[in-house]
This record gives sequence, structure tokens and C-alpha cells, in this order.
Amino acid sequence: MTHDERAMSVPWLRAPVPGSWSAPARMSGSTRARMPVLPPRPVATAPARRVLPALIAALAITLLLVAGVAPAMAAASWPTRPVRIIVPYATGGGSDVLARQLAARLQALWGQGVVVENRAGASGIIGTDSVVRAPADGHTLLLQNSTMVVNPAVGGKSNYDPERDLAPITLLGQTPIALAAHPDAGIRNLAELVAAAKARPLSYGSCGAGTPQHFVMELLKQKAGFAATHVGYKGCQPGVTDVLGGQVPLAIVSANLIVPHLKAGRLRAVGVSTARRYPLLPETPTFEEQGLRPLDFSIWYALMGPAQLPADIVAKIEADTRRVLAEVEVRERLSQAGVEPMDGDGTALAQLISADLARYADLARAAGIKAE
Repeated sequence: MTHDERAMSVPWLRAPVPGSWSAPARMSGSTRARMPVLPPRPVATAPARRVLPALIAALAITLLLVAGVAPAMAAASWPTRPVRIIVPYATGGGSDVLARQLAARLQALWGQGVVVENRAGASGIIGTDSVVRAPADGHTLLLQNSTMVVNPAVGGKSNYDPERDLAPITLLGQTPIALAAHPDAGIRNLAELVAAAKARPLSYGSCGAGTPQHFVMELLKQKAGFAATHVGYKGCQPGVTDVLGGQVPLAIVSANLIVPHLKAGRLRAVGVSTARRYPLLPETPTFEEQGLRPLDFSIWYALMGPAQLPADIVAKIEADTRRVLAEVEVRERLSQAGVEPMDGDGTALAQLISADLARYADLARAAGIKAE
């Protein structure tokens, strides 16, 4: 008798039938009688095997559709509570004026309150840091200016990276930088400035060490080849006051601050820092027109939010902001405050931030500029 034949003749050596339950070897007959016989395990048929992949595919498509619809639903329901616009500077400046013009009209569009909060300190770092740490839900926004990209160049200490930790939404406007001279200085243009600097020691006031205005004057010195001693003030207005009083012969400040003094004949404008003439100073040539090319610097203003701000909310804020800036009344009020509206979406803003971070860093190294 073969091995297989012996196995078949001995019950407890027989192989179990698939799908059934067999008693363990050497189990007594009475025990086996009491054990239940389980029903056969179902075996997937050919149609079932075809249906299962189809169900998985349908579920995947549904999940993708839900993922696509969810952001749109978020934008449609936003905002769900009042929105804060953080201005990291004191009241009265260009950033503050812009924020309040936007807030008054955006709250009418959004059906929620829009509150401007001034959190000044450390050249804008304190207020900006509060936005970086805020939830990325669109209810906390930041109205910044180009000071933000100057701080890293002069070694300003902050806990955030302007490119990594903030979501760019849109550019808002710009204010040129102007060099003003006291009438007794005998300086009306760049050529006369260079000649005066060669004839006698000159000094100039700025809005502070490491500010955009300070950078522009150092660039003028490099490009035109003259020397002048820097006097840093705590803000632009004290510099304007001292050049009016004759304590310094020159001051480089935000262009809008000198407009009334030019009209009254108390100051002269040597030039402006943008590629195009400033509408409020149409008779004042740019420094590019006077031979310094390229030279295109301004104080720009932008709306931003915390990093990871949903793209659909960014798009809604940007579209509504552009709608507000297109209003004639808004443009007139901004012009009176010295701010020129400036077009540019989040992508353009991101490119500007990246470019300015690089060029201010290069200039800081070349001129040895550091924060005080």
C-alpha cells in the first residue's frame, strides 16, 4: 500500500477540504460530533473581481472632486468674522493711510468688519512677526512696505523669513524717494551736488540708518562719485525739519513729505529715485534722467498674509483689493498722501521681494551699511 493510500484509509490523516473545518488529529469521535461545521468561505466570482476595481476608482474620483470643491467652498464662506489688517508702523504714514482706505471699502464688500491695528516697533519686525504666527485662514493680514526687505540686509534680527513665512497677495502702491536741498546750499540738480561735494564737506540727513532712503543716497554717492557724511534721524520728518532749518544742507526722504515745502520755496528737489517722474513733482527730473542708469528705487506697499494661506482666499482678497484701488476717489486720496497705485499680483510681489532682498544685500556689503 502506498503512502497516499494509507493516508486515505486513516481518517485523521486525510487532507481537509478547502472551505470546511476539520477536527484536529486524534480527536475523539464524541468531540468531533459536538464541533460545528462552518459554512464554506465565499470565493469571489469573475463579475465581483471586476466590480471591486471599479468601486475603488469611483471612490478615488469622488475624493478628488471633494478636494477640488472644498477650497471653493472655503472662499465662498470667507470671511466668517472680522478681518484684521496689521500695520507694523505708526499711524499717519503711507502704510497706515493705505490700510485705512482699504479697510473702509473691503468691509462693505465682505460683509464683515475690517479693523486696522498699528503694531509699531523694531522697524516693522514686531507687527510682522504677529502675522507670521497667526492662523492662515485669511482673517489676519499684513500691510507691509519695502522696509521689510531692507532689514535682513543690515542684519536686522527677526524670527521670520520674508519669502518663506509670508504669503504674497498683491502690490498696492509706491512712493518715490527724493533728495531735497536747502535753498542756501546752491544745489538744484545732480551736477551741482557733485560740484558742491568736491568744493566743500557735505552732510545729509536720512530717515535712519539702514532705511531705503539711506540706501538710495549711498547708491547715488557710488554712482556719481562724491562724498557726503550721513546723519541718521529717527524717521523722515525730523530730517525734513532740520533741512528746513539749515542744520543739514540735504535730506533724502519720502518724496511726498517735501511737496508742500517745494511749492512754498523753502526747499529744492535735486531728483527722485524712480524711473518715471513723480506726479506730485512733475518738474523734478529723475536721477536716471540725470545720467545715473539704472536707478529705480521706491518705497513700495503690499498686502500679505501668513504662509500657507489658501490660494482661493488669496485670489479673492487680491481681486477685491484691485477693485477698491480702481475707484477714482481712492486713487485721489492716495495721491494726496503721496502714494501712487501700483499693479502687481502675488507672483509679481514675490518676484519683487526676492529681487530687492538681493540688491539691498549687495548694496549693504558694498557700502558697509549696518543697522544702528
